[in-house]
Amino acid sequence: MYKLVAIDMDGTLLTDDLEIPKDTIEVIQKAVANGTTVTIATGRMYASAKQFAKQLNINVPLITYQGALIQESEGDEVVYEKLIPADVSRKLIEIAEERDIHFQVYQDDLLFGAVENDHLVTYADKVKVPYKVEPDLRKLADKGFTKAIYIGDPDYLEEMQTDLRQMFGTTAHITKSTPYFLEVTHPEANKGAALRHLAKVLDVDMSETIGIGDNYNDLELVEAAGLGVAMENAVDALKNKADFITLSNNEQGVKHVIEKFVLNEELAK
Repeated sequence: MYKLVAIDMDGTLLTDDLEIPKDTIEVIQKAVANGTTVTIATGRMYASAKQFAKQLNINVPLITYQGALIQESEGDEVVYEKLIPADVSRKLIEIAEERDIHFQVYQDDLLFGAVENDHLVTYADKVKVPYKVEPDLRKLADKGFTKAIYIGDPDYLEEMQTDLRQMFGTTAHITKSTPYFLEVTHPEANKGAALRHLAKVLDVDMSETIGIGDNYNDLELVEAAGLGVAMENAVDALKNKADFITLSNNEQGVKHVIEKFVLNEELAK
């Protein structure tokens, strides 16, 4: 019944140790061998997502940057791309300067920060990608950013999210991927829109899709999918939208979903 499965990475496919359990990899490969397309749908940059696609041994278009970029896991073919407009990009830089908050951007699948600080270094180390320091991010703004992130105190970012949504309205998509990350993309760049586009490219009906996630940035993915799945460790807002709640990321919840709904192997739970 299900021909396309899109899986978030952090808090979903990956354990808290940022690893994919061996059993989960084996189940995913079994589903692929049976004809199901399994892909990643992440807020991470393409360069980071590609590393995990290799572990899964999947050669498919990957949904990255919250849905702003869909690119083949092997090769340079871009299936879909939505960049933040130049005027919005410039305004985001101004806001970061006015609020004195860490701000980093992505362009041409490269990570840029205005200063080399703990936020930038820690983030790059976590996702295992290099970074570049560009003191004047305005030099990059005219081309538009693939994604932009503010990193800071969760309570402050919650207030900032409200402010930015009022400020930009329909000209930007603003969401939190973790309590510490406030992310901005093109207004049409979200995981749900990307899943719909990819399903159309693959000639798969949306009723034949599964979307699995754990956080606020997965809301559109779970709502768009034929079967929307939230992890046990997901935020309540996502659980309330989900059709099914699986086990946590540390209990191989993704494996459970694929066995139950794709391979039709009933589990005890």
